[in-house]
Amino acid sequence: MNTSEANKERNRKIARNEEAKQVIGSARVSIWAIAMAAIVCGILFALGWLALR
Repeated sequence: MNTSEANKERNRKIARNEEAKQVIGSARVSIWAIAMAAIVCGILFALGWLALR
């Protein structure tokens, strides 16, 4: 394997690692967004329920 092929393989490996990091980061952001939406909905539901009592 010459230097050019070694560099290409190294770059592919780096790209795969970066892609995996991005997927994990996106999932983490999605989980936080869902959690925050659930909390906000819970608060709004509680306020609405208290207002109607």
